[in-house]
Amino acid sequence: MTADQILAEIREANLSYLMLAQSLIRTDREQGLYRLGVSEETAGLIDMLTPAQMMKIAAGNTLLCRFRMDDDLVWSLLTSHGKAAANDGVSRLHASILMAGRHQEAA
Repeated sequence: MTADQILAEIREANLSYLMLAQSLIRTDREQGLYRLGVSEETAGLIDMLTPAQMMKIAAGNTLLCRFRMDDDLVWSLLTSHGKAAANDGVSRLHASILMAGRHQEAA
């Protein structure tokens, strides 16, 4: 993949992310805050973006979204290979609880 292709992919991902974020916030603000891991202030800014502003922001060369699972415990819970299906559900629930707690700490 060339540098130009990577930049085009980043811009496309940015626009998709902004559109999804705005839709989540407008549909159910509390769920949007939780799922996106953003503050109320950031949600307000995203909610007010016009399509032209979204296009301008998305055109940058920096990816706007990032991984929220930044520790080994959450990654381990999400990728528990070889575990039974029941344990998989419990692991995902545990990971969601951990990430929700971190969202509350950030807000």
